[in-house]
Amino acid sequence: MKVTYSIIAPIYNEIDNLPELHRRVSEVMKSSGESWEFILVDDGSTDGSTDKIRELAKKDKHVRPVIFARNFGHQVAITAGWDYARGDAVVIIDADLQDPPETILELAKKWKEGYEVVYAVRGEREGESWFKKFTAAMFYRIIYSITDVKIPVDTGDFRLMDRKVVDVLKQMKERHRFPRGMSAWVGFRQIGVTYRRAARVAGVTKYPFSKMLKLALNAITGFSYFPLQLATYFGFASAGISVIAIPVVIYMRIMGSGAFFGQASTLIAVLFFGGVQLISLGVLGEYIGRLYDEAKGRPLYIVREAPEDQK
Repeated sequence: MKVTYSIIAPIYNEIDNLPELHRRVSEVMKSSGESWEFILVDDGSTDGSTDKIRELAKKDKHVRPVIFARNFGHQVAITAGWDYARGDAVVIIDADLQDPPETILELAKKWKEGYEVVYAVRGEREGESWFKKFTAAMFYRIIYSITDVKIPVDTGDFRLMDRKVVDVLKQMKERHRFPRGMSAWVGFRQIGVTYRRAARVAGVTKYPFSKMLKLALNAITGFSYFPLQLATYFGFASAGISVIAIPVVIYMRIMGSGAFFGQASTLIAVLFFGGVQLISLGVLGEYIGRLYDEAKGRPLYIVREAPEDQK
């Protein structure tokens, strides 16, 4: 079957959003006049979303359910969508409808102009607290400044990618995944489309601060050596301070100054350098732990149910 568009939506406990998501995606794609499929990747839902996905698949032949054996995470669910997508253009969209399905047509327009990655840029963000907006803005700008790959700021996973891009991404099997960084790393012709990010239709966010922090760590460690370099910078700075401080202390002792007598200054110095060493060890531990996960060679995900035709 020839498929022009594959729409991928990772699903985790989104039973209240699924009917509206299906309705709006269907309306948009039918208006395009092109062939399409809607891949719903159930990431171990426990609220009845799994049965709802099966129900939608029975009613609509465009829906292709991929059911995980357990929860493997949002980023891995996106990867499974890539593996099962058959379209010439592949779109990733969130199930909470904060990413309007109507924007897909704007992304497709740029794709038809020859762009191979069309990412959606968040111009406005409704229904989010000032803290979420502030931390998101800081996250994107820090990642942009310290990573080797220039990941566009104010973008999420909502994007359209050409088949050739997806085929390259499918070869990248790292466990700690950051899809928006991966799609920037592969290159090709890329462009952004600004859109208005809506408030969540129903349910609660599946990305609390702890998960956002984990995602940030995956982004930094997956695309930058900066944390390791930072430990080196601390080392050079500490050595430089010592080189300057030694002759100063000797001179002041000779002159009879009591400024550096006592245990307080020694204790502060020991605590400072001990803290730097522990932080450096922690950074090394993060990278070594990721190497350990990669070395085990386990599959990224396990599928309980999938479309009958081959992925």
